[in-house]
Amino acid sequence: MELEGLTDVRYEIDRGLAWITIDRPERFNAFRAKTVDELISCFRAAWGNSDVGVVCLTGSGEKAFCAGGDQKQRNETGDYGPSESGVFEIETLHRLIRAIPKPVIAGVNGVAIGGGHVLHVLCDLTIAASHAKFGQAGPKVGSFDAGFGSAYLARIVGEKRAREIWYLCRQYSAEAMYEWGLVNAVVPGEVLHEEIRHWADELLEKSPTALRVLKHSFNADSESIAGIGQMAFATLDLFETSPEAAEGASAFAEKRPPDFSAFR
Repeated sequence: MELEGLTDVRYEIDRGLAWITIDRPERFNAFRAKTVDELISCFRAAWGNSDVGVVCLTGSGEKAFCAGGDQKQRNETGDYGPSESGVFEIETLHRLIRAIPKPVIAGVNGVAIGGGHVLHVLCDLTIAASHAKFGQAGPKVGSFDAGFGSAYLARIVGEKRAREIWYLCRQYSAEAMYEWGLVNAVVPGEVLHEEIRHWADELLEKSPTALRVLKHSFNADSESIAGIGQMAFATLDLFETSPEAAEGASAFAEKRPPDFSAFR
């Protein structure tokens, strides 16, 4: 099955594995609202297709898995561009990655920064190329993810490390993230797809009902974060119209350090 009309994302099925690839390499696979709409369509298609047992979310090229929200778009229009519903559906995408009753592997082929980092955190498993880099950017660009992107991250790496990742916006190697428990395997970039295929084949040998129930069971322990996330995204909508948030987006576009001193 192929989805028609996709421009920002590629969707392919190969022997039980659905490859969902963010295809905006000229923007380091950063997502705009249209990208998120297409990702939602692809995940829903994979959910409803009985030929699919495993999903892999990855990025096009070798430089980026996903650099988060498209800050150039945000600086140009004040938002992430038009969407089908008129709403930026990133929260819906987060819930869908968790809700789809099939294992989702993040194939991190390059930088996973900001909202891109959140996407890999939400996936069931992460396999990273050795050259991949991980980190947050929200406080640098006048944004944040105070839902699953922070609270669920803390459940994986611990409170102190999660706060370090968010507060300081440093970038970390794939090996460091493996040591912190945020990555399941690190392999050379040239064999990343082969390694993902190997893990998918192992998963496809397992009972799909058992995997589905296990996924829901794992999710149940952290499902309360969804309510926090709804509140956080409502707050983010308000914050992104503020001069403080605009300073972050403008500084990114102008390739200069932001000056938030007026907002302390």
